[in-house]
Formats: sequence, C-alpha cells, structure tokens
Amino acid sequence: MPYTYEFPHPAVTVDVVIFTIEDDDLKVLLIQRGNEPFKGKWALPGGFVDIDESLRRAAWRELKEETGVNAAFLEQLGAFGHPDRDPRERIITIAYYALIPAERLEIKADSDAQDARLFSMKDLPELATDHPRILGRAYERVKEKVHEPVIALQLVPEQFTLTELQRVHERILGVELDKRNFRKKTLALDLLEPTGAERRDGPHRPARLYRAKNPADVPYR
Repeated sequence: MPYTYEFPHPAVTVDVVIFTIEDDDLKVLLIQRGNEPFKGKWALPGGFVDIDESLRRAAWRELKEETGVNAAFLEQLGAFGHPDRDPRERIITIAYYALIPAERLEIKADSDAQDARLFSMKDLPELATDHPRILGRAYERVKEKVHEPVIALQLVPEQFTLTELQRVHERILGVELDKRNFRKKTLALDLLEPTGAERRDGPHRPARLYRAKNPADVPYR
C-alpha cells in the first residue's frame, strides 16, 4: 500500500502569521478554533498538509480557507515540533509569515474557524498549543528584518509619505525614531522615488508622496 511504513512517522501541518498595521497599531490575524483540540481557543491560521501538496501551497490554502485572506507572498519562518505540542498525534508544523496592508485584508472566517479577526500585538488573547512561541519567533524575525527597507514597504500604501513609512518602523520596533536621521538614511538607500504628488496630513503642510522604484521590491504587489 502507498504511504504505509513499518515505523511510526509524524503528521505535518502549516501555520501562518499575518502581520498588518491598523489604526496605527501592529496587529496579527488570529482564528478561533471551531474543532477539538483547543476548541474555542484563538490560534494562528493553519492545518494539515495534503499528501500531494507543497508546504507553501498548503499554507496559502489554509489561510484562504480559514480567514478569506489571500497572501501573494509567504516567507518560511521555521519548523516547530515539540513532541507534546498536539494531543492528537505527533505533529510537526512549518510556520510561514507575511506582512499585508490592512486595506488588502478582507477577513471572513470559514472552514473550521469560528471567527477570524485582528488583534493588537499589545493585547493578545490566550493562544492554543505552542502558537505563542511561533508568533514570538515571527515577531522577532520581522523586527530583525525591518531595517531592510522592503519589509516596511509591505505595510504602506503604494504611494506613501516618509512619515507613514517611519511609523511602520516605529510600530514594529516599539520605539520612536529621530525624524531627520530616518529620512536621511532612507533616502540614501535609493530605493524610493517621488511620485510628484503630495498629500495633506491634518493641519500640517502637504507632504511629498513616494513609491518604490522597483515594484518587485514589494512582494505583495
């Protein structure tokens, strides 16, 4: 018989961490589990990998099925496989993460998820199984990589002000940055170009709008 072996072997799942910024706050997308184990608990979107399915395709599928969200780009975070992480059987999960602008998120709980919504990283519910560890690892990875400008570009509109870009860095890092130094360093990287347009933000004078010089630098576009 195909896929039958003499020795026990683990099952494989995928879990997906989706970060966004909404209302000037860093948030993560969670689902409320509709089935056991951990029924009613909040968790990361995810599920079992089909026997003929790649890991990345499984992650895309589970994210779409449980939350309605499409992610054009997912980056693999790592594997998590503590023997006691799931009471059903020995399960190893492969975690992915992505950053998606809030305006591109059309969240709708489906499949085996009772609910799906965004939670502030500063006010998280109790999470099922080892998902706090997975989420923590994903957050650390994003903080490490936010100094690569393309990371923050994934969380601003196609046209944005330098102030908006700075806010993304500040919300991810959890610190305030010097405005002059940020602008100097950012423009010196030569990754942005002015659009020729401006936008007024409150009572302040209009601010110049920028965009990525190379749209390929921004994976979700």
